[in-house]
This record gives sequence, structure tokens and C-alpha cells, in this order.
Amino acid sequence: MLFLQSKGFFLKEDHIGFVYFGKALTNAPDELSMAAIEYTLKIQKSFDGSFYVSLLEMFINQNLKTKKQAFHFMQNNELFPL
Repeated sequence: MLFLQSKGFFLKEDHIGFVYFGKALTNAPDELSMAAIEYTLKIQKSFDGSFYVSLLEMFINQNLKTKKQAFHFMQNNELFPL
């Protein structure tokens, strides 16, 4: 969260709660959670909790472990023109 704030992104308290909820729901590692937050903000232009959780679920279902793997998954499946 501090990294996002340093970049000028300030999530509301309920958004932060949703981030932790999604992370716990999917049992995602911090790195994937951060990647999902980043892609959510880049694609949606604001925080969308359901989009964030969908990305996390996709990453977990694909057995991704790192931000680099998430990046390649998004690119290879044309989910985000990175």
C-alpha cells in the first residue's frame, strides 16, 4: 500500500479492506496481489474490487507465482496490451 501511495495512488479504506479480503480468499502471495492491484488500476483506471479478485483467481488457477509470470499470462492471453 505504501508503494502505491508513493506513486500517487490512494485507495479508500474499503478498497484496502477488499485487497486484503481478496488476498485471503485466494491465498495469493504478496507479489501476485500487488500485480493484480497494478493491473486493475491500469486497466480500469480506478480500483474495482471484483476485477481485482477475478485477476487474483485467474493467477492462482493458472498456478502463477511471480509478477513476471502474471505479466506474461496477461500478455499471452491478450488481457492487457502491455
